[in-house]
Amino acid sequence: MSVIKVENLSKLYRLGQVGTGSIFHDVNRWWHTVRGMDDPYQRVGEVNDRTQKGSSDYVWALRDINFEVKQGEVLGIIGRNGAGKSTLLKILSRTTAPTTGSIKVKGRIASLLEVGTGFHPELSGRDNIFMNGTILGMTRAEIKSKFDEIVQFAGVERYLDTPVKRYSSGMYVRLAFAVAAHLESEILIVDEVLAVGDIEFQKKCLGKMKDVSEKQGRTVLFVSHNMNVIGNISDKVIIIDDGRTYFFGDAENGVDQYLKKTIANINNVKESINLSFQTNEFALQSVVVCQKNTEGFDFINDLPLSIKLKYEIKSRLIGFRIGFDVYENKSSMVLFRSFHDDLIEEINYIEPGVYNSSVELPIDYFKEGSYSLNIIVGIHNHKWFTKDDLKLSFNVVKAANHNKTYADTRPGVISPVLKWSQH
Repeated sequence: MSVIKVENLSKLYRLGQVGTGSIFHDVNRWWHTVRGMDDPYQRVGEVNDRTQKGSSDYVWALRDINFEVKQGEVLGIIGRNGAGKSTLLKILSRTTAPTTGSIKVKGRIASLLEVGTGFHPELSGRDNIFMNGTILGMTRAEIKSKFDEIVQFAGVERYLDTPVKRYSSGMYVRLAFAVAAHLESEILIVDEVLAVGDIEFQKKCLGKMKDVSEKQGRTVLFVSHNMNVIGNISDKVIIIDDGRTYFFGDAENGVDQYLKKTIANINNVKESINLSFQTNEFALQSVVVCQKNTEGFDFINDLPLSIKLKYEIKSRLIGFRIGFDVYENKSSMVLFRSFHDDLIEEINYIEPGVYNSSVELPIDYFKEGSYSLNIIVGIHNHKWFTKDDLKLSFNVVKAANHNKTYADTRPGVISPVLKWSQH
């Protein structure tokens, strides 16, 4: 059974001052309205692309959004900043009205759109719990039956009788989420505010959202930029790009689509990383990490990476070495070290000049995550020019055809495919 059905939803905003800006435009808009015609200024609205300067004062924050959410489903809403995600949640929460289109909702909605939503700053935490429950249409007896559970989940019992204006942003979010999640609403809407809380509380909230969906049959809509979270707890995702629906469907496919699109956008900007390092003997000019000849910082683990270094040797060096360590960022653990060894074994010395070195890094066995390339330069068995201060981070994203079970459940940072033989 569908509890939310959105059809051809659009929202038009005027930039700058409220209203059309002139009596003529106001009268023109009124005249079209009384004749049952469309607003004439809707036709000149531009797509909500925040990266470009527009020529119109009217912007479509949302345009022709369509989706349907069934009872008990978790819908993840993703998109870059300014794409229209928060506008969509505000319309669903009935804090603003759509310009065109229709929304059909079955059940009460509890919303947590920003820090302090629905709270009165002069009232205590206790009073705000009862006020929020009353707004949702619950009786005092129903609120009291959930009261202890709310307080325990939020972990703010000591400050319960203190006005919430004295709460930190983290305490605000703790209490606000506890109220929204525990009071008897059929639909729970949560914006990015959970990022304000600490990691422990974020995990607690995500577990609660999954619990109210699976065990209580409540529908959850939430916005997050954390793709791991979206993939783990969502049944479906909707991707909004410049106010329009880019994707609506299965969560795993949606996350893959979004990551690929994000990586494509990032890689459209090609730039070398100038680490600005030099001594009297050596100067590192640039380090470039690329995949399929496209530079970037985020890469899909289905093709090898190319690491390219450009450097200048200022005087003849014997035993010169250049290479890198690869770190796993979360644990600061070195995965491996690699040197351009033929500079030692075959030449043993290097003459002054500008050089380019490159190497392929197979990342098909890397798990999804964040890694660092730590550049190492020195003279063999003599000294280091640099060892720990030249780091370049890159991210590995799981390819759509990557076996999730194989990659994610095995212990360790990497999951290499090794050749086995039986004798």
